[in-house]
Amino acid sequence: MATGKDVSTLAPDVAALHEQTAKVESGFADTQSRNARTGRHPTFEDYVYFAEAQRVEDEFNTGKRSLGWAPRLQQIFAGRLPQESTQESGSNAQTEGLTQDEVDRVNAWRALRQSTWYGALWLCTTDILGPFNAPYAFRQNGYVPGTLLFVFMGAVAFYCGALLWWLYVKLDSDRFPVKSYSDITERVAGKAMRLLVTWLVFIHMYAVFHVGSGKFLLTRSSRIVNVATTSLSSAQSLYQLSKGRLCFVVCIVIWILVGCMLNQIRTLKRYSWIASSAIWLNLLVILLSVGFIAHSAPNYASAKAAYGVAAGPVSKQAFATYPFYERINGVMNIVYAYGGATIFPQIIAEMRRPMDFLKAFSIAQAFIFTIYVFYGLYVYSFQGQFTLAVAYQGVSRYSWQTVGNVFSLISTIIAGGLYGNIGLKIFYVNVIERFLKGPPLLTLRGRLCWSVTVAVFWWVGFVIGAAIPQVQTLSGMVGAVTNMQFTYAFPTGFTFLYLVQLDAASADEPYRPSSAKRRDSWSSWNRWKRGLLGETPKPSFLQIFKWANFLLSITSLATAGLGIRLEEAEEEKEK
Repeated sequence: MATGKDVSTLAPDVAALHEQTAKVESGFADTQSRNARTGRHPTFEDYVYFAEAQRVEDEFNTGKRSLGWAPRLQQIFAGRLPQESTQESGSNAQTEGLTQDEVDRVNAWRALRQSTWYGALWLCTTDILGPFNAPYAFRQNGYVPGTLLFVFMGAVAFYCGALLWWLYVKLDSDRFPVKSYSDITERVAGKAMRLLVTWLVFIHMYAVFHVGSGKFLLTRSSRIVNVATTSLSSAQSLYQLSKGRLCFVVCIVIWILVGCMLNQIRTLKRYSWIASSAIWLNLLVILLSVGFIAHSAPNYASAKAAYGVAAGPVSKQAFATYPFYERINGVMNIVYAYGGATIFPQIIAEMRRPMDFLKAFSIAQAFIFTIYVFYGLYVYSFQGQFTLAVAYQGVSRYSWQTVGNVFSLISTIIAGGLYGNIGLKIFYVNVIERFLKGPPLLTLRGRLCWSVTVAVFWWVGFVIGAAIPQVQTLSGMVGAVTNMQFTYAFPTGFTFLYLVQLDAASADEPYRPSSAKRRDSWSSWNRWKRGLLGETPKPSFLQIFKWANFLLSITSLATAGLGIRLEEAEEEKEK
């Protein structure tokens, strides 16, 4: 590996930064589509080689060294990959062979990675946390299955999120940066799969908010609501809170304008402080509802309307005896409760130290799990069979319901702005920049184009929501199709594909940046055999790990199919 001047510390001066950052979002298209030195398209081996070099360089720049098992364990708990670094000086491998213009793009990209691990912590928690359906999941399953399912699915979701981070650090480099879920997809599954995932991500961001949260005032359990539904439900909530004194159309316009203003923020670093306020608002609602529920009878009227349960003594069950369909519905609530990995690559891409993401995600997941189990058990213990899908509405006094509604309404809009930010970036970079040849996002013209796109985004969402009957059912189907895949199926499936390609390359000639000579091609069965089964006849830990991820991916796809069937059953039930 060539050594020389440490280009990782070269950031453009303040006057030049704006001009250089204009190249960042779209400037890497040429570098990723072909190698500057040889003119060939980059291969899987190129991505892996430069990613490994990048991790060594990052380790050198942070001044960390791994010496023995104690420092290795310390690095694991700190959220870094345990590896030894013998590098004596900074490396310019990421820019070797590039033109000066391409070097400027690399340096500009480095300068823009400013988000910290605690910023990532706020974003991850805002993305995933939604505790107000947790009590309903306990009602549907009972104490024992509910607790076990929250523990198990929390562990699976953490594992899948960690896999996504692992794939990121194995494939990302300054030379070939990973900026989205689609970049990871292309490097392990090809361009056709990238196109599919890009549109699924956009549909997911545009059409869905994670709900399992129960943040929304007019939604049921395991319901995914889209931008249009958010505007409509928020407007209806505001209309109800005003007791009809505000025109309903005015209420809709208010929330459309709020969404437009929030999405003027283009970077996640700047949005993280707003995201943190959504977390505190959710915690405030939890604490207030805990006090209200302890001093209020259950909301018998709403329970009667929702379940047909007459007023009477509160009954709790260790193992629920409801019909199988209702228990499965409760299980899917828990499965969806941890969904949200779709935006993880974008969060990592803007971090100053991508290796620190695992630390942020670990803290966020532990916090979310604690909140889910505590709040779910607490509310179910007080309200039993009368527990509503949106837990804080389970109190009998209207004024107490209103307090929870107001704070939850605000946190809903903040979460909506986060998803809108990611969805708009995907649309802008892939459609406006690449296909329509629009201005780069971080230029002045890009600023104006972004503002127009934001306004169109929210107003079109409202038109769709107002024009399509039962749009909640449609968005629920979109959630079942996309949420499970991005959180569970894709991370495990892509890990399997990554390891298959890694094993297949094990018999190739030693890699050199100027060329990647393969022993055979994918048209040969020998390469497939090495990739799928490895070179040794005896199964190794790596082979077991690889195929375990494959089975988990297939299981996730089957669970997603079950979620789709449940959505169809709900639609038939409503007709």
